[in-house]
Amino acid sequence: MKTVAFVTLGCKLNQVDTQEIEANLASRGFRAVPFEEPAQVYVINTCTVTARADFSDRQMIRRAIARNPDALIVVTGCLAQTNPVAVARIPGVDLIVGNQEKYDLTGLLDSLTKRASPLVRVGDIQKAVGVPATPVTHFSGRSRAFVKIQDGCQHRCAFCIVPYARGGSRSQEPEVVVDQVFRLVDAGYGEVVLTGVDMGHYGWDLVPRTTLAALLPRLRDVSGLRRLRLSSLLPPYFTDELIEVIAGSPRICPHLHIPLQSGSDRILRLMRRPYNTGIYRSLLERLSRAIPDLGIGADVIVGFPGETDADFEETRRLIEALPFSYLHVFSYSDRRGTEAGRLPDHLPPRVIAERSKTLRGLSQGLNLAFRRRLLGQPQEVLVLETRDKATGLLTGLTGNYVEVLFEGRDEWMRQFLTVTVTDVTADRTLGEVLV
Repeated sequence: MKTVAFVTLGCKLNQVDTQEIEANLASRGFRAVPFEEPAQVYVINTCTVTARADFSDRQMIRRAIARNPDALIVVTGCLAQTNPVAVARIPGVDLIVGNQEKYDLTGLLDSLTKRASPLVRVGDIQKAVGVPATPVTHFSGRSRAFVKIQDGCQHRCAFCIVPYARGGSRSQEPEVVVDQVFRLVDAGYGEVVLTGVDMGHYGWDLVPRTTLAALLPRLRDVSGLRRLRLSSLLPPYFTDELIEVIAGSPRICPHLHIPLQSGSDRILRLMRRPYNTGIYRSLLERLSRAIPDLGIGADVIVGFPGETDADFEETRRLIEALPFSYLHVFSYSDRRGTEAGRLPDHLPPRVIAERSKTLRGLSQGLNLAFRRRLLGQPQEVLVLETRDKATGLLTGLTGNYVEVLFEGRDEWMRQFLTVTVTDVTADRTLGEVLV
């Protein structure tokens, strides 16, 4: 059997894509090995959401080449799709495949040999139709399973390269999604995470048209499923029906990630975001009233071209006023071909770094306050498959997305337990198992 090692950079959707590639290759006789071990084939699934992501991509490609110079080096994912020329300049790369062509990787590898210059198979992602169905029943080293219900994006936000990397919005058929969740539950996964680029747009392209709100009850009712978790959703997609389904379903995790990007309406217009701060504030307040102990996360971009001190202050004040449990803070990064890259008034790196530091500090405070509310409370946790590196303790994930550390045995991994939160520090939440 040929051995293959995988490296996945970027989002949860990339992680699902890698597992699909691994499943396809396994069906053709390939055996997956850890990246740290020598392999005959290395597959690097790239991200290109920021310049830092591009740097990490190139670093991992070169690391794979160094591990085994005789191995076949395959690069796929979003950097491969948007800039195959840059990838081809890296000596040692043998095959570059786009985000739609990666589903044909098994056939391409059949005749692939080491090459002086890479074979490039990158098509027009805007012509992609549908989401290929690849049954997956195993996620290496993970207690939770992920299901891709949608790919691509219909929006054209000024800063974002993703529509050019993933194509237009397209959905997986509901029957395929339900079947995949059944498979994962049968394989022993108690929590399933739904993923997509523009997940709230799910079903609009299908015939007959459907919605995320219509899909969720079918998944929630799968026998044996303990938790269903949603990944990122834009504010306009929270219809009355969707909110009612989420709030009324104990199996749906009380955790939502709702991108903000800026607390300034002027900057949101420049970003071409499909909402304003009034819509955002009203939604979060409504969700917090409807769902007890709801964990709410958000993405925020700092230093968008033209962002003034006043704009940043509006963002800071709005974040302080809303019930966030954490933030993902991103420093603005130019992406080739996006509208924002052509805007005037780009900010100095020093200013962006200072503002990012401010918001990260604010996020730490919000997260600490949220976790302190759990003190003394029993929490159901899913025990993850890796121990905390610093303490060696088990890690359990709550429904509202808090990691609790506690003493325990390896046999508890992938199980659901009840723990009482006993202590909360700046960087840790500690608990004890209720026997």
